[in-house]
Amino acid sequence: ADLLNISNDSAYRRIRADKPISFDELQKLCIHYKISLDQFLNLHSDSFIFSGKLDNNENFRFEDWLAEVLKQFTIISGFEKRHIYFLSKDLSFNLYFQIPEIAAFKYFVWMRSFLAFQHEKAVKFEFNYPGFEGHNETGLRIVDVFNTIQTTDIFNREGINTTLQQIEFYYQAGRMISKDQAHILFDQMEMLVNHVEKQAELGCKFKIGEKPYSGSPAYRLFNNELILGDNTLLAEVGDMKITFLNHSFMHFIATRDKAFNEAMYNNLNNIMQKSTLISASNERERIKLFNGLRDEIHRRKVNLT
Repeated sequence: ADLLNISNDSAYRRIRADKPISFDELQKLCIHYKISLDQFLNLHSDSFIFSGKLDNNENFRFEDWLAEVLKQFTIISGFEKRHIYFLSKDLSFNLYFQIPEIAAFKYFVWMRSFLAFQHEKAVKFEFNYPGFEGHNETGLRIVDVFNTIQTTDIFNREGINTTLQQIEFYYQAGRMISKDQAHILFDQMEMLVNHVEKQAELGCKFKIGEKPYSGSPAYRLFNNELILGDNTLLAEVGDMKITFLNHSFMHFIATRDKAFNEAMYNNLNNIMQKSTLISASNERERIKLFNGLRDEIHRRKVNLT
């Protein structure tokens, strides 16, 4: 968002007016607006600047991660022209936030296993664990904002396996979740898959339990049988593109570098051309995909011992 206001900076106006500016001032300007010196001076190089936050076990909180996700989507939704392209490795995390039971489980997994919160290590899973109410409130706000943005999702049927394997793992490894809880989670995963199928069928986004409204943002779903994505997200906002790259499992860094984003955009379009569009058309392929997802959920549920 700061980059959009760069032309208001006094140092920038001095450059445009061909007035002297020191290297230190120029460097501070680039740091403040999170752009590279090469980009600012329109120099061609192989360097790209990304911005983001790193996990710090001492002062980083899960609430901070949720707040940052909400902040980024809110910025994107503020543009009249807005579109998200998502090359998914898993189902979009925004989808999980719509179902309290799945949201609670995913939050628990992320906090316990991937954010290294030591005080969570001995705690068994509860759907209403201490702190869930606040997490759920922010998660639902993220869903509301995300559902205002047109989305193109490039999906692979392996995408649901991450969560299904997590359910199995936490049941089998020390019984961190009970068999009844695991069954509930499998059932709710099927509900989520059914919702994604309905969005694909109607070609628009809406919340679980609700119906599309006039002007609901478009939803395109591609099935790619060859490529398992890496949760790369590219946002078109106005005349600018922003790429968000996933790292350290659930963190992300972002760049507004024009050359990088154009290359990413072209790459995503190339992948889409090699994928099957199953939203709003191609009913046979859509039914085949989602029946396969439901069969996988049923198989894992039945095999739970």
